[in-house]
Amino acid sequence: MFADQNAPHYDDTLGGRISLARGVKAISAKEAAQQLGVLPSSWNAWECDRDTPRVNRLTMMAGILGVSPTWLLTGHGNGPLDHTADHDRGDLLQAIREISDDLAALDRRMRVLSRRFERDAMACEVD
Repeated sequence: MFADQNAPHYDDTLGGRISLARGVKAISAKEAAQQLGVLPSSWNAWECDRDTPRVNRLTMMAGILGVSPTWLLTGHGNGPLDHTADHDRGDLLQAIREISDDLAALDRRMRVLSRRFERDAMACEVD
Protein backbone atom coordinates (compact mmCIF):
# COMPACT_ATOMS: atom_id res chain seq x y z
CA MET A 1 0.00 0.00 0.00
CA PHE A 2 2.62 2.55 1.07
CA ALA A 3 6.25 2.27 0.20
CA ASP A 4 6.98 5.37 2.29
CA GLN A 5 5.79 4.76 5.81
CA ASN A 6 6.02 8.49 6.56
CA ALA A 7 3.87 9.58 3.62
CA PRO A 8 1.16 11.94 4.89
CA HIS A 9 -2.37 10.61 4.78
CA TYR A 10 -3.94 13.44 6.71
CA ASP A 11 -6.62 13.89 4.04
CA ASP A 12 -8.18 10.58 5.10
CA THR A 13 -10.29 10.08 8.23
CA LEU A 14 -9.37 8.22 11.38
CA GLY A 15 -11.72 5.43 10.32
CA GLY A 16 -10.16 5.32 6.87
CA ARG A 17 -6.67 5.01 8.34
CA ILE A 18 -7.81 2.26 10.74
CA SER A 19 -9.36 0.36 7.83
CA LEU A 20 -6.31 0.88 5.63
CA ALA A 21 -3.87 -0.31 8.30
CA ARG A 22 -6.04 -3.35 9.04
CA GLY A 23 -6.14 -4.17 5.34
CA VAL A 24 -2.39 -3.95 5.03
CA LYS A 25 -2.07 -6.15 8.11
CA ALA A 26 -4.44 -8.58 6.31
CA ILE A 27 -6.70 -9.28 9.28
CA SER A 28 -10.48 -9.10 9.40
CA ALA A 29 -12.33 -6.54 11.49
CA LYS A 30 -13.56 -9.40 13.68
CA GLU A 31 -10.00 -10.64 14.27
CA ALA A 32 -8.79 -7.12 15.03
CA ALA A 33 -11.66 -6.57 17.47
CA GLN A 34 -10.87 -9.85 19.23
CA GLN A 35 -7.21 -8.90 19.57
CA LEU A 36 -8.22 -5.52 21.00
CA GLY A 37 -10.84 -7.07 23.29
CA VAL A 38 -13.83 -5.17 21.89
CA LEU A 39 -16.97 -6.10 20.03
CA PRO A 40 -16.72 -6.26 16.24
CA SER A 41 -19.53 -3.67 16.11
CA SER A 42 -17.30 -1.22 18.01
CA TRP A 43 -14.42 -1.80 15.60
CA ASN A 44 -16.75 -1.35 12.62
CA ALA A 45 -18.14 1.88 14.10
CA TRP A 46 -14.59 3.23 14.38
CA GLU A 47 -13.74 2.27 10.80
CA CYS A 48 -16.96 3.90 9.54
CA ASP A 49 -16.30 7.09 11.57
CA ARG A 50 -19.51 6.63 13.54
CA ASP A 51 -17.54 6.58 16.80
CA THR A 52 -13.96 7.06 17.98
CA PRO A 53 -11.93 4.83 20.27
CA ARG A 54 -10.73 6.07 23.63
CA VAL A 55 -7.04 6.96 23.86
CA ASN A 56 -6.06 3.73 25.61
CA ARG A 57 -7.83 1.67 22.91
CA LEU A 58 -6.28 3.78 20.16
CA THR A 59 -2.81 3.12 21.53
CA MET A 60 -3.42 -0.62 21.75
CA MET A 61 -5.00 -0.56 18.28
CA ALA A 62 -1.89 1.09 16.86
CA GLY A 63 0.22 -1.74 18.28
CA ILE A 64 -2.04 -4.39 16.77
CA LEU A 65 -2.00 -2.66 13.38
CA GLY A 66 1.74 -1.96 13.41
CA VAL A 67 1.38 1.82 13.08
CA SER A 68 1.96 4.76 15.40
CA PRO A 69 -0.94 6.32 17.30
CA THR A 70 0.06 9.63 15.70
CA TRP A 71 -0.37 8.15 12.24
CA LEU A 72 -3.84 6.87 13.15
CA LEU A 73 -4.86 10.29 14.43
CA THR A 74 -3.20 12.57 11.88
CA GLY A 75 -1.83 10.55 8.97
CA HIS A 76 1.71 11.63 9.87
CA GLY A 77 4.28 9.30 11.39
CA ASN A 78 4.80 5.58 11.05
CA GLY A 79 2.03 4.19 8.89
CA PRO A 80 1.49 0.74 7.45
CA LEU A 81 4.34 -0.78 5.52
CA ASP A 82 3.86 -2.40 2.16
CA HIS A 83 3.73 -6.09 3.09
CA THR A 84 1.88 -7.14 -0.04
CA ALA A 85 5.13 -8.09 -1.77
CA ASP A 86 5.46 -10.90 0.78
CA HIS A 87 2.07 -12.36 -0.09
CA ASP A 88 1.60 -14.85 -2.82
CA ARG A 89 -1.10 -14.55 -5.45
CA GLY A 90 -3.55 -16.73 -3.50
CA ASP A 91 -3.34 -14.43 -0.48
CA LEU A 92 -4.07 -11.42 -2.65
CA LEU A 93 -7.01 -13.13 -4.32
CA GLN A 94 -8.39 -14.09 -0.92
CA ALA A 95 -8.05 -10.49 0.25
CA ILE A 96 -9.91 -9.30 -2.84
CA ARG A 97 -12.70 -11.80 -2.16
CA GLU A 98 -12.98 -10.65 1.45
CA ILE A 99 -13.13 -7.01 0.39
CA SER A 100 -15.76 -7.88 -2.19
CA ASP A 101 -17.81 -9.63 0.51
CA ASP A 102 -17.40 -6.61 2.81
CA LEU A 103 -18.58 -4.29 0.03
CA ALA A 104 -21.60 -6.48 -0.67
CA ALA A 105 -22.51 -6.43 3.04
CA LEU A 106 -22.15 -2.65 3.14
CA ASP A 107 -24.32 -2.35 0.05
CA ARG A 108 -27.03 -4.44 1.72
CA ARG A 109 -26.82 -2.28 4.85
CA MET A 110 -27.06 0.91 2.81
CA ARG A 111 -30.20 -0.38 1.03
CA VAL A 112 -31.83 -1.26 4.37
CA LEU A 113 -30.98 2.14 5.82
CA SER A 114 -32.21 3.89 2.69
CA ARG A 115 -35.54 2.07 2.85
CA ARG A 116 -35.86 2.91 6.55
CA PHE A 117 -35.07 6.57 5.84
CA GLU A 118 -37.64 6.71 3.04
CA ARG A 119 -40.25 5.02 5.23
CA ASP A 120 -39.59 7.47 8.08
CA ALA A 121 -39.74 10.43 5.69
CA MET A 122 -43.08 9.25 4.33
CA ALA A 123 -44.41 8.80 7.88
CA CYS A 124 -43.41 12.38 8.70
CA GLU A 125 -45.25 13.65 5.63
CA VAL A 126 -48.43 11.84 6.68
CA ASP A 127 -48.30 13.36 10.18
